[in-house]
Amino acid sequence: MVDKVINVGHLYPKQMNVYGDMGNIITLKYRLESRGMGFRYFAVDSLKEMKRVNLDIVIGGGGQDSNQDTVQSDIIKNSEILIQECNDGLVGLMICGMYQLLGNKFVTSEGSVIKGAGLLDIDTVAGRERLIGNVVVDSSFGELVGFENHSGKTYLGDHVESLGRVVKGAGNNGEDGTEGVVYKNFFGSYMHGPLLAKNPRLADELIKRSILRKYNNVKLSGLDDALEYAAHKIAKGRPR
Repeated sequence: MVDKVINVGHLYPKQMNVYGDMGNIITLKYRLESRGMGFRYFAVDSLKEMKRVNLDIVIGGGGQDSNQDTVQSDIIKNSEILIQECNDGLVGLMICGMYQLLGNKFVTSEGSVIKGAGLLDIDTVAGRERLIGNVVVDSSFGELVGFENHSGKTYLGDHVESLGRVVKGAGNNGEDGTEGVVYKNFFGSYMHGPLLAKNPRLADELIKRSILRKYNNVKLSGLDDALEYAAHKIAKGRPR
């Protein structure tokens, strides 16, 4: 019988999962179970469902613009639930579309303003060209690699920090050298791939934070990450 169980929620898995971001869920499952810990998966189709499940980590992915429109109304209606969970220390990873939707606003190319959840102090504006290709980022959690594919350009406010500095690629906006965001235990990024599969240190950071919050102590045993770092090396070496 396992002595630690981590509950992982997947936000809008039907609508926001077009870039293989389910791989982030699979990576967490593998890294938890390989250490003898339990993993429970919860599909979260509305933020209000978070009231009935005690999540330790929540994951959100990217989606097509039409799908983002579908989930935006639920996010606005129930944003206070997610904000309260974040303030209580919930660990989160939001990729691309969900990253944008949890910010303050998204300004379309026509100048219309789409309101966000307001959890992350970021603003996103529609860009004229698509930022696409492999990206390499220097971060506090080691060198990160992934694949970006977005036209939105995101700018960080005063109350958040970037996930890292761009070494190769565009990152948040292709201008200021930042990629992603960190706010409390929430992380946002434009890196698909999926991100955690090729960046085991970041995956373990999410796990450590969730265990510390739930069990007040954490000590992770090492894993053989040879395959993960081989994938990391290949992704890093691919041209944009």
